[in-house]
Amino acid sequence: MSKQHTSVRSYGVLIDATRSRSFVPPILATPALWWLPGGGIDFGEAPEDTLIREFREETGLEVQHPVLLGVTSDVRRRDNGDKIHTVRILFTVELAGGELHHEVHGTTDHAAWFELRDLESMNIAEYAQAAIAAAQGK
Repeated sequence: MSKQHTSVRSYGVLIDATRSRSFVPPILATPALWWLPGGGIDFGEAPEDTLIREFREETGLEVQHPVLLGVTSDVRRRDNGDKIHTVRILFTVELAGGELHHEVHGTTDHAAWFELRDLESMNIAEYAQAAIAAAQGK
């Protein structure tokens, strides 16, 4: 018998215009699929605080001024037959400091900056593509 589970998560889009070109740092959550930095909201934690914590843990970057971009949800089936309903609270954020690094012993494999023009040729999660487009006003 399959189980059902709901997960509420906070994710952020960071576009840094202070570089020579604008960039966004997706993170590699599973082999060959890129996601946005973010993750599960702990009990009693504000979504904005989750976002700032997850950015630091997954990328080493400090972010500030989260602005609500939107909320999405989807239901998908895991390989074991369980259904998961994911609610994603999406924000834009500003870079406040830090050095980009990979999360050691964490839930993600790799963090990297990318030029926005290169994102079209990458395998990026559908919700992340929509959030990046929305953040750019597309």
